[in-house]
Formats: sequence, C-alpha cells, structure tokens
Amino acid sequence: MTEREMHLFLKANYPKETASCEWKNFKNLRHIVKGHEGDDIISYISAISNVEGGHLVIGVQDDTLNIFGIENFHTYTPENIILKILEQTPNLSSEGFRVESITTSDSQKTIWIFHIPKHLPRKPVLAHNKPWQRVENNLVRMRPEREQAILDEPFRTFDDWSAEICRDATIDDLSLEAILKAKQNFLNKFPQYSEEGEQWDHSTFLNKAKLFIKGKVTKSAILLLGKPESEHFLRPSIARIRWILKDKNSSEKDYLVLSCPFLLSAEEIYRKIRKIKYRYMRDDTLFPEEVDQYEPYVIREAINNCIAHQDYNQCGYINVVENEDSFLVFSNLGSFIPKSIENVIRENAPEEQYRNPFLANAMFNLKMVDTIGSGIRRMFNYQRQRFFPLPDYDIRDNKVSVTITGKVMDMAYAEVLSRNPDLSLEEIIMLDKFQKRLPLSSEELKILRKKKLIEGRKPNFYITSSIATTPGDKAGYIKNRAFDDAHYKKLIVAYLQKYKTGTRNDFETLLMDKLSDVLSIEQKKDKVKNILQAMRLVNTIYLEGKFWKLS
Repeated sequence: MTEREMHLFLKANYPKETASCEWKNFKNLRHIVKGHEGDDIISYISAISNVEGGHLVIGVQDDTLNIFGIENFHTYTPENIILKILEQTPNLSSEGFRVESITTSDSQKTIWIFHIPKHLPRKPVLAHNKPWQRVENNLVRMRPEREQAILDEPFRTFDDWSAEICRDATIDDLSLEAILKAKQNFLNKFPQYSEEGEQWDHSTFLNKAKLFIKGKVTKSAILLLGKPESEHFLRPSIARIRWILKDKNSSEKDYLVLSCPFLLSAEEIYRKIRKIKYRYMRDDTLFPEEVDQYEPYVIREAINNCIAHQDYNQCGYINVVENEDSFLVFSNLGSFIPKSIENVIRENAPEEQYRNPFLANAMFNLKMVDTIGSGIRRMFNYQRQRFFPLPDYDIRDNKVSVTITGKVMDMAYAEVLSRNPDLSLEEIIMLDKFQKRLPLSSEELKILRKKKLIEGRKPNFYITSSIATTPGDKAGYIKNRAFDDAHYKKLIVAYLQKYKTGTRNDFETLLMDKLSDVLSIEQKKDKVKNILQAMRLVNTIYLEGKFWKLS
C-alpha cells in the first residue's frame, strides 16, 4: 500500500489512542525496547496487556498518525523482537502476541503493529519489575487496587477448549478399543489403583482419568477416545493427524490421514515411520557401529506434544512429514507458549500455563505425555547420545514445527560430543548452532572459545584442530583455518619482487585458494582488499593508477 493508503488503513483500524491502543514514533529501536521506565516498548506493552489487550503502533506520529517509519531497526526483526520482549515482560502470554510489519510501496517507510494479548488470570504483566497501566495520556505504575483485582481473578475453565462438554455425546460415541487401551495405560501408570480399578465400569474409569467431568463427555474424551465418526462433536474444530512420506527430492510418495481416537491414531502414525538403522561410517571405538535412526521415545513425544498443544480453534491438521533424506518434521498450529526452547531446556520445570490444560492432564494420566518438564529435554539428550544434530524448533507464524535429524550432519561436531562427554546440554546447544551455521551471541562464542572447542576470529570460527584426529579431518581443518595476515603479506611482497607490479585481480588470484574455506568468494575479495590497504598504510606498497608497487 502507498503511504496515503497506509494512513487511511491506520485511521480505519486504530482511529484513536485509548487505554488499549497507543501510537508512538520510536524511529530508533536500539534503546527503546528496554529503555526508560514508562517510555519504552515494554512499558506500553505491560500497560496495554493489563487492560484488555490491544495494539501498539510504532513508526507513526502521536495524534496525527503521520507515517515517519522506523529508521533504525538495530538487530531486531518482527520474529526476534518477540522473544526479546517476552524475556523482559514476565507474565506476558506468547499466545496471540505477534508483530505485524507493513512497508509503504512508494516511500518505503515501515511501521510495526504489536498485537498484544490480555494478561493471564491472576498475573499482571510486568515491565521493569512493575505492572503498568494507562491513566489519561500517561503511563504509571499500576494502582494497588487494580493490581489486586487482577490477582483475585478466578481461573475460568470455559477458557479451556479441551474441557468443554459435548452436550449430545454419550459414552457410546467412544471407541471400546480405545477405552480398554486407556484403562490399561492408566492402571500401569498408577499401580495403586490396580486392584480397585479392575472393578470400575467404563464411566467410573473415565471420571477417574479426568476425561469426563461429572459423567459428561468432554472434547478431550472425543479427541483421545472417540470413534472416527464422533469427530463431528468437535465442530467447527477438526481432529486430524496426517503422515506424509517424501523422497530425497521432497516429492510425496505416500500419505495417511487419521482422525479420532488419537490414543490409537498416534500409535498407528508411529508404526508408519520406517525403522531404519544408522551405520556410522567411521571405524572408531568412540562411535557405536549402528543405532536406530530415530529413538522411539522421541517420535512418540513429538507426536503427542503436537496433540496436546495444537490450537484446535484454527481447524488445521497435525502433520508428521517423513523425508527419506533422514529427517522427520512434526508440526502443530498455535504459538509456542514457553516463549523459547532455551527457556524449556534451561529451567527443566513444568510450564505454568498450557493451551489445553484439561487435555494435557488427561494425556499425562494415559501415559501419552510427560508434563513434569523433562520431555523436550529428554528428546535433546537422545539426539546427543547418537551424536546427531539437536531438534530444530521453528516457532514462527503462530505454528510450532520441530525437525528431528536421523544422521550425523558434521563429523567434527560428532567427534566433539564423543570426546567431551561432560559437556552440558546448554553447551551442546551452542555447538549445535555452530555446526548449523546459526548466529551465536558474543557470550556463546566466548563460552565455546573458553572451552577450546572453536578457534579463529569472528566471524570465521572453526573447530579446534585437537578435535580433528584423522588425516581427512586435519586436511579439512587446515583448509578452514586462517593463516596469520603476515603470511599473505609475504606472498604479496614476493610477487612484487618478482613481477614488479600487480593489480588487485592478480593478488586475488594469488591468495584466493590460500584463504580459509569458511569465507565466501566476496569475503575473500574483501580480505585481499583489506590486506593491500593495510600494507599501503605502513608504506610497504603504494598504488600507481591500477598497479601496486613496492615502496
């Protein structure tokens, strides 16, 4: 849209500033995500969430809504600023929190619209360790009576989709096979009930397992135990799991779509996934000869997590994509409530909120999921034991996708794990990001260098040579490491001593195959240019026209 069209769009959708809508200029994002109390993004988000939720529009002028645009984004994108803000605003729900970016087609000005959810029951949203609210045109610390009102709010079971009653459904709408399997799992998990449990009728069991509420059929009961034809009780929501097999060119070879009962459907999907052995290509005592390509626990945990955390109001499928190139992708609709995977690994504790708490509790009772906070961490540890890449989580676009790789991606990474069994999972996560060429923070790089796992100069790090033990690895190490600049300067001097003059193209040809292989072609050319300029500054060489000569 043009700048004028954007102005009209904002006027139509966000016509005036209220307690739930704020316009701010905020041209420079460097210091205003967490800046001065009461005058930064997180303070406004806290205040808006603590009312009924709403919107914060940045890149526009107060009152007039004239489009100024964000001029300095710093390092922020609509995706990573969400994680940054969630870290600094305790109690802000990730559910429904998103950033919409719009750029004008004529003036190329960009604005961001923060869509902010209402605070959670009994949890005012904090910024700078304080809850905020809007009073007229000012942001102030929340008044004690308002804060107390939030703290006293009751939790509402009707907010939980999975706990809703299916009014016309009866126990006859459930699968007898699924009920018997559920009861077997329940008594196996809770052996203290084994004796009396054998005497329970089906209705009593379903109440005990918390799939029924006072004898009434819930959506969770239909989802997990319902007959396939009982799916209509969930309308407009749907209950579907889809498995797709793709070849190495990502062409679809086979598929299967299943509905209720998910207790049985999840096992059938698990059985569809091929059980292949991975054979290590190295004759090394530190490596096992072969392992299952995918740990059964990891597959089941990933499938059941999708079931437990799916946003069924979005009426979409749960997908399991098996690729013959040795990876699995599991995806479900809905934001990632724990905010970031690092939080889950670091805290290793139960989440305080679940999208479908009634469903998650029922699945725990039926031995389908682990709700004590260790499920994801165990998935990471199983991958670690195989020396495989760690699970990849993509939590963008109101969807959660996790990729499980069933092979060694980088033998050097595998050797690091095999030779350093005492590395913490947090350190391995950093190393995994390194092998995948994902960005690492300065602190993460510092930790890896301190552990002597990597060396080199930013951004051209490489695995330390002590890890590369075979002739092939050593050759790769030499190709990846960077020589000292003095070595390249000596080559340039030797060239000029022999040929008297040389162009930059000559020196690029001279040095290109000697520079580190971790550099791109453009980076290598920049490196040559910088070396020539450094030699010119100390008067080793000088430029005459297009030709370099010795001083």
